[in-house]
Amino acid sequence: MTSAFLSALGGRIADRWLTLLALPGLLFIAAVTTATVLGHEHGADVGTLRTWLDTAAASPASRSVGTIALVALALLLGAAAVGAAAQTLGAGVELLWCAEPRGPLLRRLADRRSRRWRSADAVFHAALVTAGRARVAGADDADRLADLAERHLAERDRIAAVAPRHPFSMGDRLAAPGQRLWRMYRLDLAAAWPHLWLLAADGTRAELQAARVRFGAAARLCAWGAGYLALGAWWWPAALVGICAVAAGLRRGRAAADAFAELTEALADLHVRDLAAALGIDSPSGLDRTLGERLSRALRKAG
Repeated sequence: MTSAFLSALGGRIADRWLTLLALPGLLFIAAVTTATVLGHEHGADVGTLRTWLDTAAASPASRSVGTIALVALALLLGAAAVGAAAQTLGAGVELLWCAEPRGPLLRRLADRRSRRWRSADAVFHAALVTAGRARVAGADDADRLADLAERHLAERDRIAAVAPRHPFSMGDRLAAPGQRLWRMYRLDLAAAWPHLWLLAADGTRAELQAARVRFGAAARLCAWGAGYLALGAWWWPAALVGICAVAAGLRRGRAAADAFAELTEALADLHVRDLAAALGIDSPSGLDRTLGERLSRALRKAG
């Protein structure tokens, strides 16, 4: 049984190494090699690349088993090193997406998003008032004005669901459940989260973990895209790959942040009363501010 478990574990580790490090790293090394051979001048010249490959294959070293083994080993080690660097950079991208507005640049980005949100919010409220007055007056264009107000609301929510505080939208989206739960129920989500996690069903945890994994994968995709953008300084097709990778990573990151935030808030809504019961706190009136404040005090050990 032990050997079977170790074999299965080794297989999963090998699969994960191959998927996250080796294959993307080998692709990047191939792109670097192609950039070195072609450069900007022959960026899409397949013939030049074929000629270089034929020359390398015809060299005496290509017939040496030892040389081939050393080259293969060097490629695998290089791919692993590049993949590890991309993972580290991806972790940095995650931290940047969720960063607080500290430092001049991040504060400027956060202030810019806040100004855009306030402007969109003012436009939405003005449109809402206009639509309400038209509805009361029985105007013929009341429905059109209501649709216009809904479009302005959607434009505001594309910036952030609540007034933004972070430089990037993912940070605001992930912080929104805690802000809403505090505003509605005075529940400190940061203090309650470990306890709610323990009360959650396995399926719920799996959904949250899957969303978290997708968020990390999107950040790593942006990291790979940054690498290809840097390589674009020597080979212009790599820049196109980098732009597509960064754009896809940003889109996937927003989707994963939305999913994680929605699941987090749903978990809190469904299990707050279970948490209160587990802690011996009565909740005769259900989920309200009184219960939220009592839970927050108990979880903070504030007495």
